[in-house]
Amino acid sequence: MFRRHLVSLAALAFAASLAPLAVAQGQDIKIAHIYSKTGPLEAYGKQTQTGLMMGLSYATGGSMAINGRKIVVIEKDDQGKPDLGKNLLAAAYGDDKVDMAVGPTASPVALAMLPVAEEYKKILLVEPAVADSITGEKWNKYIFRTGRNSSQDAIANAVAVDKDGVSIVTMAQDSAFGRDGVKAYKEAIKKAKVVHEEYLPPATTDFTAGAQRMIDKLKGQPGRKIIFIIWAGGNPFKIADMDLKRYGIEIATGGNILPAMVAYKQFPGMEGAAYYYFGMPKNVVNDAMVASHYQQFKSPPDFFTAGGFSSAMALVTALKKTNGDTNTNKLISTMEGMSFDTPKGKMTFRKEDHQAMQSMYHFKIKLDPAFAWGVPELIREIKPEEMNVPIRNKR
Repeated sequence: MFRRHLVSLAALAFAASLAPLAVAQGQDIKIAHIYSKTGPLEAYGKQTQTGLMMGLSYATGGSMAINGRKIVVIEKDDQGKPDLGKNLLAAAYGDDKVDMAVGPTASPVALAMLPVAEEYKKILLVEPAVADSITGEKWNKYIFRTGRNSSQDAIANAVAVDKDGVSIVTMAQDSAFGRDGVKAYKEAIKKAKVVHEEYLPPATTDFTAGAQRMIDKLKGQPGRKIIFIIWAGGNPFKIADMDLKRYGIEIATGGNILPAMVAYKQFPGMEGAAYYYFGMPKNVVNDAMVASHYQQFKSPPDFFTAGGFSSAMALVTALKKTNGDTNTNKLISTMEGMSFDTPKGKMTFRKEDHQAMQSMYHFKIKLDPAFAWGVPELIREIKPEEMNVPIRNKR
């Protein structure tokens, strides 16, 4: 009888040891998506949300579950406001008990959120905020980023215009996004000469005064003269109303969302580098996303749709590797150095700063009556190994 009692106790102990595993397997995997559902970058945020949900469905084969655990996405609107974003992330980690978070849209919001991830010891996967400082001096080990950073943008865009005898003026928003972008761009320029930096309020609509200052700096320069624009939202191409051609001044910029690229039709032949355009990458993931987007929305996926999709691919790849275990330290060790498929091809989280190394696309704008926007025609894919992206954190 004593032996039977011992056997019963052992069976109970074994069952008890399995109970946490069973509970863990049954619990939802909670992901907070904090983004600009409203505010100045609303268009960017909504695309990211669309891409994230499409990506989670694709990566899980439509099940929206991993190892028996259902994926639940909790949406929060930061409105583009840093303090609000910070509070929403704290509430997501503390009250909603999310396992990880994705977002935000704007760099100033991301910078406010970084210490919250460290405080709660939970992963924040940054998508699509761009400022270098996010994976640079403000970084901590809980931060990963699938979005490109300012240096990747800058190095790729320098490819298009960095030649001897070229004079460049930069025009950017007076924000972390704009200033980090210009800093990285200047570092990437080796042959051309940056003769002036023009910073304007992020919500600028009247560009007359800024355009005149830039014209004054460039018009007397010999050789090719370029205004390179780093801008999010609005229509900075209004500077073209100042008749730049009269002074032999060109405009150059990176890729953008399709509505913003309607303005590119004014500049056939303009070169730059894009993070994404639906017709450029050739891989099965992009093919699937484009087909699905056309089916659901009767239109191609846009710039930030690809980013949201990429963030989903990263999370599901990591969670599959951990068999659905959401332990933060296990996820960090899994994700460091991890490669994963995206609509842009393969990305890899660099171990040193958790920045996703990824391709960029050198383009030239062509006019095509079938499209309402200036079409970025691919000149060549700039591979991750071609870009010497600085490690800027102090790990």
